Amino acid sequence: MRKFLLLFVVLITGLLFTSRLFYLQVYDTSAQISSDNNAIKKKFDYPQRGFIFDRNGKLLVSNQPSYDVMVIPKNVEPLDTLEFCKLLKITKSDFDEILRKARIYSPRLPSVVVPQFTKEEYAYLSEKMHKYKGFYIQKRALRNYRVNHSANVFGYIAEVNNQIIKKNPYYQMGDLIGKAGVEQEYEEILRGTKGINYIQTDRFNRVIGPYKEGIYDTLPENGKDITLTIDERLQKYGEELLVNKRGGIVAIEPATGEILALITASNYDPGLLVGRERSKNFTKLWYDTISRPLFDRVLQGEYPPGSPFKTLTALIGLQEGVIDAKEQISCHGGYHYGGKKPLGCHHHKSPLSMVGGIANSCNAYFCTVYRRTIEKFPSPQEGIDNWRKHLESFGLGNYMGYDLPAGKKGLIPTSNFYNRWYQYPKYKWYATATISNAIGQGEVLLTPMQMVNFTAAIANRGWYYKPHILKNIKGIDTIDSKYTKRYNTTIDSKHFEPIVEGMYDVYNKGTASYIRIPGIEICGKTGTAENFTKIDGKRVQLTDHSIFVAFAPKDNPKIAIAVFVENGYWGSRWAGRIAGLMIEKYLKGEISRKDMEEYVLNGSLEEEYAKPYSGETFNINN
Repeated sequence: MRKFLLLFVVLITGLLFTSRLFYLQVYDTSAQISSDNNAIKKKFDYPQRGFIFDRNGKLLVSNQPSYDVMVIPKNVEPLDTLEFCKLLKITKSDFDEILRKARIYSPRLPSVVVPQFTKEEYAYLSEKMHKYKGFYIQKRALRNYRVNHSANVFGYIAEVNNQIIKKNPYYQMGDLIGKAGVEQEYEEILRGTKGINYIQTDRFNRVIGPYKEGIYDTLPENGKDITLTIDERLQKYGEELLVNKRGGIVAIEPATGEILALITASNYDPGLLVGRERSKNFTKLWYDTISRPLFDRVLQGEYPPGSPFKTLTALIGLQEGVIDAKEQISCHGGYHYGGKKPLGCHHHKSPLSMVGGIANSCNAYFCTVYRRTIEKFPSPQEGIDNWRKHLESFGLGNYMGYDLPAGKKGLIPTSNFYNRWYQYPKYKWYATATISNAIGQGEVLLTPMQMVNFTAAIANRGWYYKPHILKNIKGIDTIDSKYTKRYNTTIDSKHFEPIVEGMYDVYNKGTASYIRIPGIEICGKTGTAENFTKIDGKRVQLTDHSIFVAFAPKDNPKIAIAVFVENGYWGSRWAGRIAGLMIEKYLKGEISRKDMEEYVLNGSLEEEYAKPYSGETFNINN
């Protein structure tokens, strides 16, 4: 019996080996492609990158043909180098360096020699290329920007580097990839999939034809078109308003979290980063450390939020029951505490309730509310952490989770932050040590995107959707569920009405009454954030930043907005005017306050920025 069992095992094993060999030799010829690599070369067929549209269907970004001169180092034969360099308009030393790097990358795989020739240049080159063995022309699609704005939204495309190639084998040397903005965030959707053609060559490297009659070839799959949530007209208008100024504007639709406009200044024409001048232009933008056009101030700028933060101080006070909306608090020119210099106020009547406190931006009122909020708890540590918990529910103190690659967390300090700062328990600290937080100064830092998000939550009376810039993808029905999930704050909805009334009065009889927009009920809050730098080791105060947050209409709001203008003096001077104009442009499509529009369009802060150190700012308590 054992003899037959052994024979049976041998027969089965032999049958399995025979079957596998038969499959590999007859059905599976992938190994043959590998073994024939010396006689077969891959040629990639690049897909069209997906188009980009605005929320109203306007085409913003399309494609244009481009042609790269490529090289496979192993196939290069002796050539007239000087003649070839003259044809490509490069120097011999550049050519030698390009070829050296190509050999290091791979002698068998293609590398770019000179990228992005135009259609006219291609017509001339194609007649000459047969003379230069190992070199060929590869067609690609470059971006064609239909607008001269929104560079910070789009991002750009550039050649992949070795690090990207090692991380993702899809990319080969010379391939293009999205960098920054929407191009980076939705790269895999926009890029499509390359097609591959296997080409048979003889021992003299002459093309015979498609390998195996093209049965292994694949067709390219074009990238998918996407529609953004931004309104192109509003975006363009916002960039015009910020000419000769530095700052940012971000507007969202409170009911959906869709980003209507995302503007940073200084900005640049996206067309500068297309074509053979891309590298030179990028270098200029990168080294412009004064206006910083590649820095998105809305997503990456961390600033003290100033007086708009007082609305959150009020909401937390109401939720914690340390004040009610009708209680009046006296103000004697500011908040006085501990024998220190008072936090000064504008001239206004006293005492004030919550609505009046917001409308008149009374520091004494909000410092009192903040101090009560912290001192409600047995220790300031517990008070600060409870305060922070409420702010986190508005999306503050962490990354927002929007669908753009750039971003900063801002800062909502914890008790541990202050324990380290004041070396606790060696030195104790109390609510008054952090009192500047009450009015959006102190250690609090927010990005303009975080400012507009808490404004939208107020407009919605306690909830929001995460801000996002993708509206839809052609051919795909669903969007990431995190952008359709409703996020609730820790503040009960009943507490928002006095805040809304106070913001409404800011426009009607408060700090922004002289920049009202006829026919629109706008709720807003001015902000003037102190601005400091260090000169020779000393802390020096510079011109304040101008901040404004708003939403409109008062009921069933269609737009929430945050505007930040660096060194803009005070809230209503620049940011308030810009916010009002943007709101009217979006809701009505035209501007009635021509006087205000002319003031902003013709106004400039370039002289302010020309002052020494004016651009080097940091938080008040740094």
